[in-house]
Amino acid sequence: MERDYPLEKVRNFGIIAHIDAGKTTTTERVLFYTGVSHKIGEVHDGETTTDWMEQERERGITITSAAVTCFWTPTYDLNNKARKHRFNIIDTPGHIDFTVEVKRSLRVLDGAVVVFDGVAGVEPQSETNWRYADEAKVPRVCFINKLDRTGASFEHSYATILDRLSKKAVRMQIPIGLEEAHEGVVDLLRMKAYYFEGDMGNKVVEKEIPENLKADAEKYHNELVEKIVETDEAMMTEYLEGIIPDIDVLKKTLRKAVIANEVFPVFAGSALKNKGVQLVLDAVVDYLPAPTDIAAIPGINPDTEEHEVRNASDSEPFAALAFKVATDPFVGQIIFFRVYSGTLTAGSYVYNPRTRNKERIGRILRMHANDREEVKQVFAGEIAAAVGLKDTITSDTICDEAHPIELNRIVFPEPVISLRIEPKTKADQEKMGMALNRLAQEDPTFKVTTDQETGETIIAGMGELHLEIIVDRMKREFTVEANVGKPQVAYRETITGNSEAEGKYIKQSGGRGNYGHVKIKVKPMEMLTKEELEDLPKNTKRSEGFEFVNNIKGGVIPQEYIAPCEKGFKEGLDRGVLAGFKMVNVSVDLWDGSYHEVDSNEMAFKIAASMAVQDACKRANPVILEPMMKVEVVTPDKFMGDVTGNLSSKRGLIEGMEDRGMNKVIKAIVPLSEMFGYMTGLRSMTEGRAGFTMEFFRYDIVPNNVAETIIAARK
Repeated sequence: MERDYPLEKVRNFGIIAHIDAGKTTTTERVLFYTGVSHKIGEVHDGETTTDWMEQERERGITITSAAVTCFWTPTYDLNNKARKHRFNIIDTPGHIDFTVEVKRSLRVLDGAVVVFDGVAGVEPQSETNWRYADEAKVPRVCFINKLDRTGASFEHSYATILDRLSKKAVRMQIPIGLEEAHEGVVDLLRMKAYYFEGDMGNKVVEKEIPENLKADAEKYHNELVEKIVETDEAMMTEYLEGIIPDIDVLKKTLRKAVIANEVFPVFAGSALKNKGVQLVLDAVVDYLPAPTDIAAIPGINPDTEEHEVRNASDSEPFAALAFKVATDPFVGQIIFFRVYSGTLTAGSYVYNPRTRNKERIGRILRMHANDREEVKQVFAGEIAAAVGLKDTITSDTICDEAHPIELNRIVFPEPVISLRIEPKTKADQEKMGMALNRLAQEDPTFKVTTDQETGETIIAGMGELHLEIIVDRMKREFTVEANVGKPQVAYRETITGNSEAEGKYIKQSGGRGNYGHVKIKVKPMEMLTKEELEDLPKNTKRSEGFEFVNNIKGGVIPQEYIAPCEKGFKEGLDRGVLAGFKMVNVSVDLWDGSYHEVDSNEMAFKIAASMAVQDACKRANPVILEPMMKVEVVTPDKFMGDVTGNLSSKRGLIEGMEDRGMNKVIKAIVPLSEMFGYMTGLRSMTEGRAGFTMEFFRYDIVPNNVAETIIAARK
């Protein structure tokens, strides 16, 4: 079977933005203009293609990222069929509680279209998503949307991108008119005006630039050309000598700069009013990378532990990354994966380096939101879904057994909020366990644990809305009724000093006994740069929030007991020394100990290690940490004093204020424990006219008086 589209004509990109900036509306326009849907679905009507879950349509928000395949020929080249490109698009959520969807999507995409609200400009979640894209080194084009809204300002929104995200952004367009008068855009590279005519703006009409915008267009055109030639030394020299490159050369140079993350082009329009979307799709073709433009994907050979790479090519050995697990009511568990190299045929076997097992691919599906098309084979650079993989989870690599490779795993944030949950009836009990496990498989930021003392089930996630949706899905998809407790903050514990301890577990009871003996030092774990992490010595192992240093010399503890010691340290840190919360950022140095020829065993060393680490942490100035949230409140000016006073009373630190249209924006850092039910209080304080957004910022030490209350409540 031959691939239907050459690799250089494939674009894998996501649409990312803050909540309510218009991602899903933009995606609906994309599907309409590319011919996938023959009717534009609107978010406010609950009829969108990518928001297909009942909860998404009811709430008008995106909860789960949806994958869509479509085709596009640039508007300036419509008669050239050879210019048709294949788009694999992922529409991601904007709400902070579902940030995992953005993170995992960016990991497998080659580019992104970042959508901004033309009134608000850069908002908190825009910054978080931008940071995730920076981490994943994903090239971006920006689209300032909603320029038809009252209070819209392209220049203000553009200034917030330069100020808060990147100085490398550059205008590609300026709008023709704003608010009610928004008619089209001026292309600053071609120096032409574009209007969008017909019922749905599907006819792109090129005209001359209006007189009143000519001076601005000329000024910004020169700025754009300068920004492009700056990225190429030879071109810069020619430019200084007065030689202006032609448009094709400028576009080629700009493409290189965008792929290298040296320039972020900014476009303008209004998706709701059908203006500007087609030119953004042209930009995806012109500037965002094909899989062949991306550097080879790195990984590790699980057999030799050597570093290896895979290039985007059908002829290389097969390697793909599973980035999402979903449950489909008709076909069961579906694994979404991105193919980085090689090809995969339905019915063939793949190897999973994590489980060291082979699994058979039953069927391969090309997804279109919740519709699916079955295909026999997928090629390098494609995004598809597999049915039949039982032991594959998010972040697993699937590859060719003869050429194994483990691609870098996706790192997910830890949950910050938890709830107690219990089934309403005996019949719900068994179903609840199954439903929670299934949902935890789908979502790596959702965790299910059991309280050791009370035997209660505790679910943890990224926010109140996240857990509300989980409970709602349990009810609808798995018909499980449950009672839910009040939200609890996911506190952590850590140490602020150094200490030493000795752990001995010696039990004689006639016959064979137990003997484990360790000596350890503990200290706060240092934060290291990526380069420093790669240069860690061989005897040091790091995982999330824990460092283990093995300094055992001369076999005083045999090698086979080192791993049980490490396990014992982890278990000891899982129950903190102040209030039983998990301990994080602790470095444990195992430097001495002893063993018994007959009585020593793995269990004895594990218990000794657990006792030692608990003892050491008690004497290392332990403290409780709490999640701090970055809060942004948008309120009419007259309520500003009340809102800031209220935030300060919640132990909030006001970081700054700014104007946004007729409103004030207050930025603050506030403990999560003080923010439960904040919306109700905010509405009553501001006659229902204010709104807020909140996202996790960092963990901070809890003040002494608050720590005492927390410890007392746990006893």
